[in-house]
Amino acid sequence: MPKYFDIHSHTQFPAYDGDREEVIKRALDAGVWMANVGTGKKTSEEAVNLARKYNEGVYAIIGLHPIHTEKSHDDENESNENEDIAETEFDYEFYKKLAEDPKVVAIGECGLDFFHLDEKTKEKQIEIFKKQIDLSLDVDKPLMFHIRDAYKDALCILKDYFLSDRARKPRGDVHFFAGDMETAKSFLELGFNLSFTGVITFPKSNKPEMIDYAEIIKKTPIEMIMAETDAPYVAPMPYRGKRNEPLYVKEVVSRISEIKGIPEEEASKIILENSLRFFGL
Repeated sequence: MPKYFDIHSHTQFPAYDGDREEVIKRALDAGVWMANVGTGKKTSEEAVNLARKYNEGVYAIIGLHPIHTEKSHDDENESNENEDIAETEFDYEFYKKLAEDPKVVAIGECGLDFFHLDEKTKEKQIEIFKKQIDLSLDVDKPLMFHIRDAYKDALCILKDYFLSDRARKPRGDVHFFAGDMETAKSFLELGFNLSFTGVITFPKSNKPEMIDYAEIIKKTPIEMIMAETDAPYVAPMPYRGKRNEPLYVKEVVSRISEIKGIPEEEASKIILENSLRFFGL
């Protein structure tokens, strides 16, 4: 059994083309399992193909990221130069076929991202988000949410799905949670988990608008917390500014245990159990 589970990474991205196997080996040797998350057809398929190379410890999450529902804000970590990865329609059958692979443990990252929003694409994001919720219910696998500057809108959609029909069991994780405590409570009350990245290890800012992660983690039941890297992005201290990798999820767990005031071994055990249960492993 592993000691840690990085529930959201992207080691299938071009950022790891030079040393992918070494990065994954470092993690597995240290007892770190990972789920690589797709952001569209290409990266979802690559996540599945990568997971198939390993008997255990490497899994895939497949879906369409909200910013890729239009010509969007690609970066060199995710896609090669001049590669158009926009998908203005959600190919339900393509994603369903991928989702049926036993190495696929969730649907996403899906949701709403209004940070770079072109107003005319808002309805498109909502439409594609709903289709991915439908897919998760269809294949009975949890959701991996990406929500940015759109928590209220996402909550309205999720309440429509999961409060109007009590037979539907809410299963999802709010990846890279960056809301306030009131928002956190709204997701927790619906039954969704929150996951945190290396950002929680950064020195606390004196800016009043900055998120107080310590307060949110303190008030969130540890049974509803998971840890992630979002590698290759937001490497935790002491690796800040460098390319992130799944191995560094240990720093996130360590910080959660510190905030919670419980031994790191106990925190890592609970967070691991949460992750295995969430993915049905």
